[in-house]
Formats: sequence, C-alpha cells, structure tokens
Amino acid sequence: MRTDNGLSVPVTKPPRVRADVVLVPALAQMMPATLSAALAKDEVADALHMLAACASNTLIGAACTGTFVLAEGGLLDGRPATTTWWLAPLFRERYPNVTLDTSKIVVPAGNRVTAGAAISHVDLALWIIRQQSAQLATLTARYFLVEERASQARYVLPDRVLHADALVRAFESWTREHIAEPFSLERAASAIGTSERTLARRVRAVFGRPPLKFVQDIRAQKAIELLSDGNISIETAACAVGYTNASTLRVVLRKRLGVGVRDLRVLS
Repeated sequence: MRTDNGLSVPVTKPPRVRADVVLVPALAQMMPATLSAALAKDEVADALHMLAACASNTLIGAACTGTFVLAEGGLLDGRPATTTWWLAPLFRERYPNVTLDTSKIVVPAGNRVTAGAAISHVDLALWIIRQQSAQLATLTARYFLVEERASQARYVLPDRVLHADALVRAFESWTREHIAEPFSLERAASAIGTSERTLARRVRAVFGRPPLKFVQDIRAQKAIELLSDGNISIETAACAVGYTNASTLRVVLRKRLGVGVRDLRVLS
C-alpha cells in the first residue's frame, strides 16, 4: 500500500475468523410430551427452512433440546450426535437414523456439532473457540472456572431417564430389587414374563445399549452413592451392588466415569 507521502508500506492481512457458524438454542421444554409439541410449531419449521439453506457450508451446533431441532430437520441423519441424557429414549424413537451417544458431552461430526444436557452449551462454546485457538479456549475456560469434561456419564442418573416402555420399566425395577445379586438375563426375563431376546431388543431400543450395560450403569450409580460416604470401603460397595470383588467395580467405574475410586471420593 502507498501512503500520501509516497512511501510503500507492506499490508498485513488480518487473521481469518470463522463467521459461518450457526447455533440453535435449546427449546424451553424438558419433558417428552411438551417437547414433541414444541417441535411441531411453525417457528421450528421456519428455523429448519433457514438451516437447510446454509447446511452445506455452515458449521451448525446445538446443545440440550436444541439437538432435537437439528434431528427434526434431518440435519443429523447418518451422523453421530449427543443430547440431554434423560431424553435419549425419545430421541432414539424419533430419529433412528442418528447414531446417538449420550455418554459424551460434545460430539463433532463434520459441519455439525452437538452437546449434551444443561450447561453443556458452555462445553459447546469452548469447542467452537478451540477450533480457532486452543490457547484462547483454555484461557476462556479458566476465566469462567470451567473444567475439561469429556463425558456426561458421571452426571447420568439411570432412574431419571424418561421412557414409556412398560417392559423396560419392569426390567429396571427388577434390577434394582436384585442389585446385590449376580445378573442373569434369563432370570430377569422370566421374572417379568418375557423372552431374553425380546427383553434385550427392547432395552437396546430405549437405552441404546444391551441389558448388561444398563445394569452396570445402575450398579455404578448406586456404588457412587455409597462411596460418597468416606466410611464405606470399595469392597463393601462392590458387594452391595453385585460384584464379587472390588477390582471389578474399579474397572466399571473407571470405564464409565474415566476416574478412579480415589478421584471419585474427591469429586463427591
């Protein structure tokens, strides 16, 4: 560039900042019936029309129930995604073409990115910032006193997942009543009057995992409650939730939460 006095000054281009990002807000409905009604409103249809127009060249993100809006418009079909964990059964029922993983807080998939429950919108915002600058994302997290969180699993309460399947509810109740006993799918199916195959299929349809994995979730949650009391040993907790030794419970907790028992006691 040449100035008024004739001097030549090199031009430094400003850093490129991504501007083609659209974030879909969560809907103010947290129960299946009211959420389904909200998704049928005209404003959602209008929003989906606008999203469809820019879907090919725009990063589109959503957290919590906002992920339902993306899925409603087919914008998550064939992709992995996450959502608020207690509405997972409704999500799987409405959107079978989406690969749902509620264990994760943020799930990027090409030019789509979804986040989980409640304050996971903060994790979503940090993920977007990190795409431009990891240093800036770290600094932002420190200012807001936000810790790195990769999983929703630590916060999930299996008994708060909203589902309407009577057979699965019966299985869940039976599991809780027999939590201290070794798990047997055959015995569970017989007790609630169904076949092993039918029970396995229905549990997977609701929770996205086989019965044993769901039983492990219930056991892990109960163990977490027990271990929150510093006076209860890992051996006692393991026995109370149906494991014959403490090492098995340690493995389950680490796989589910990503932390060991000692860290768990500190976090509780």
